[in-house]
Amino acid sequence: MPKELHVKPNDVRGYGKLAVDATQRVTDLVEAIHQRIARPSMLFGQSKDERTTGITGLVYRGVREITGAIGFGIDQTLQPIIPLLEKAVAQTPSSPAREILLAVVNGVVGDHLEASDNPLALQMTFRYQDKPLSLNPEALSAAVPDARGHVLVVVHGLCMNDLQWTRDGYSHVDGVAQQLNASAVHLRYNSGRHISQNGREFAATLELLLASWPTKVTKLTLLTHSMGGLVTRSACHYGMQKEYRWLRVLKNVVFLGTPHHGAPLERHGNLFQRAVGVIPFAAPLARLGMLRSAGVTDLRYGALVDEDWNRRGRFDHAPDDRTIVTLPPGVRYFVAAATLGKTLGDNKDTLLGDGLVPVDSALGKHPESARCLYFSPSHQALFYQHSHWDLLYRREVGTQILQWLSNT
Repeated sequence: MPKELHVKPNDVRGYGKLAVDATQRVTDLVEAIHQRIARPSMLFGQSKDERTTGITGLVYRGVREITGAIGFGIDQTLQPIIPLLEKAVAQTPSSPAREILLAVVNGVVGDHLEASDNPLALQMTFRYQDKPLSLNPEALSAAVPDARGHVLVVVHGLCMNDLQWTRDGYSHVDGVAQQLNASAVHLRYNSGRHISQNGREFAATLELLLASWPTKVTKLTLLTHSMGGLVTRSACHYGMQKEYRWLRVLKNVVFLGTPHHGAPLERHGNLFQRAVGVIPFAAPLARLGMLRSAGVTDLRYGALVDEDWNRRGRFDHAPDDRTIVTLPPGVRYFVAAATLGKTLGDNKDTLLGDGLVPVDSALGKHPESARCLYFSPSHQALFYQHSHWDLLYRREVGTQILQWLSNT
C-alpha cells in the first residue's frame, strides 16, 4: 500500500459528480448560443435564453438526460463500495498534492459542492500537527497531551489550506507558537462558501474547541492570511452577537494581506461579466463568470455578514453598501500589507498592489471614514517588492510578527 494517497475512493465519486455537472452546464451554454444564432430576434432587448425546439432541442435534451443517467448510475454503483474502500485506506494519509487540489477546487466551486452534497466539499475542522481534531475533552487530551493555556489559531485564505503555511521547512506559525508558549491549532474550511457562513461556523466551533480544551485557556491569538482575516472578522461579529466566551480571552489578531475592503480582481471580473452579457451572440458566455464561488464574489468589497449578500443576486452589479462591522474592543490588532512596487504609487503598486490586494485595503483604509478600521500606526507594516503569498513565507514577515507579539 502506498505511503500517501493522491486520490481517495470518495474522490472518484466526487470528481465524477463534478464532471457530470460540468457537462450539463456546458450543454446548456452551447444550446443558449445556438438559439441566439438561430433566432436573430433574440439579439435585441432583454430576453431569456430559451431552449431550442424540434430535433435540435431533442438532441440537447438527450445529451443532458443521458449524462445525468450515466452519472446517476455511476454514483449508485459506487455508493455501497466506497465505505469499504475508505475503510481499507483509513490509516493511509493523503498526499500534500491531494490536499492542495481539494483546497483549490473548494475555493473555486465550494458552494456548489456543498449544495450538491458532493463528497469533495471540505468540512470545517481544527487540525493539530497535520491531523484533524475531535472536539470532545477525552479526544483532545489524547491528541494534544501538552496543551498550553495560550491557544494560537491559524486561519488560511482562499483556495488554500493549513499545509501551505510552511515552505522549505520554515513557518511563521512555529516561531509565534514558541514565542507565545502557545499550542498552535489550524482551521481548515471550504473557502468557496460565503464568508459569513464560514465566520458563523468558525465562531461556534471555536467556542466548542476552547470549552473542550485539556487545560484552562487564558489567552487566544489568531493568525490569519488573506480571506482568513475576513472569516475571522465575521466570526468576531457573530461571536459578539452570541456572547461567546472565547472573546473574553482573545488578546491578539494578526492580519496578513487581508482584503478588508475587497479586491479589485473580483470587481473587474464582475464588470467583465456584465460587459459580456450585453454582447448579443456572446451573452450566454456570461454564465461562465457565474461559476465562481460565493467566497470569491464576497471578495468584491469584503462582505462579512449574511445581509451583505442575501438581499440581492450575488452577481448583480451594486455599490459598496455592505454592513459596517466593528472589531471587538480590548484586542490588539496587527496588519501587514505588501506591494510589488518599489515605492507607493509606482506603476506596479498602482496597477497590481501585492498581486491581489491593494495596500489600502490590506491596511483597512477607505475613502469613507466610517469604513476605516484605524489600526494603530505602530501595528502596521508594509513590505515592498513582496507578493500576496510572500506574506505567508518570507522570514522578514515572521520577524515582524514576532516583534509585534513580543510584549504579549
